Amino acid sequence: MKRHLISAADLTRDDAVLILDTAEEMARIADRPIKKLPTLRGRTICNLFFEDSTRTRISFEAAEKRLSADVINFAAKGSSVSKGESLKDTAQTLEAMGVDAVVIRHSASGAPYRLATSGWIDAPVINAGDGTHQHPTQALLDAFTMRRRLVGKDALGQDLSGRRITIVGDVLHSRVARSNVDLLHTLGAEVTLVAPPTLVPVGVEQWPCEVSYSLDEVLPKSDAVMMLRVQRERMNAAFFPTEREYSRRYGLDGARMARMPEHAVVMHPGPMVRGMEITAEVADSDRCTVVEQVANGVSIRMAVLYLLLGGSEPAVTTPSAAAPRTEENK
Repeated sequence: MKRHLISAADLTRDDAVLILDTAEEMARIADRPIKKLPTLRGRTICNLFFEDSTRTRISFEAAEKRLSADVINFAAKGSSVSKGESLKDTAQTLEAMGVDAVVIRHSASGAPYRLATSGWIDAPVINAGDGTHQHPTQALLDAFTMRRRLVGKDALGQDLSGRRITIVGDVLHSRVARSNVDLLHTLGAEVTLVAPPTLVPVGVEQWPCEVSYSLDEVLPKSDAVMMLRVQRERMNAAFFPTEREYSRRYGLDGARMARMPEHAVVMHPGPMVRGMEITAEVADSDRCTVVEQVANGVSIRMAVLYLLLGGSEPAVTTPSAAAPRTEENK
């Protein structure tokens, strides 16, 4: 793996499968009475969140603490950022404090890349979502969930070759969609985007996926269907006539779910808007993996942190896995 995790497109197939396999081992920790590994004891990780978050921020914090790292939670609200402090000055402050890794979420696309390549801070940078650009750990946890459901929990070393994944909704404003297209293509899956023409990005024909405007045509041949939230906070114009019209054409309800193959699953990165892109009937069904995705997010982020800071091989649940870094495995 590279030193930073900025984009899902940066991951090779071997990188991605290594993370998924390591996450399987990390998932076993959740079944223990004491959910801790000493792997990152003495390391300090800063969660640098310039944008609101619930699942991602808490998931990263849980992952860090399960690996015994010391955690600094930084929120732009209530910090010197609200007084006009720049990203550079914030980064240099963290560097002076000696942090070992930075997890950053920012409303500006490219902010994590800037932080990683600027020289302002000498620590691995993990992108927890930047603007409408990328959200690589979300794509990894989604792929992890799909592999567990569609291939099996014993699928170590395997990818998603031949699986057909459909991503539905506000693709234009979705960093989750972009990251998933990149990673799923790397893992061998066939991806189809379904959205109103107004919510399909310019240049999508260059993406490694297909595009459809009919959800009903795609559902019968989908192994997994991922519903996206309409991101009104990023919209400055009307992209569809009404919510009712959007739900009628692109929402997933019980009748539409019944057209999916029996083994197919329904996914959502959250937060869900029930009644808009997904009905309560679908969201609460056994085929919906939303809660699993949240749980799997902790395992994936443990794996990413372990591989970037702890070691270059999959973690094992023996004391030897907790050894600190040496010059050879930095």
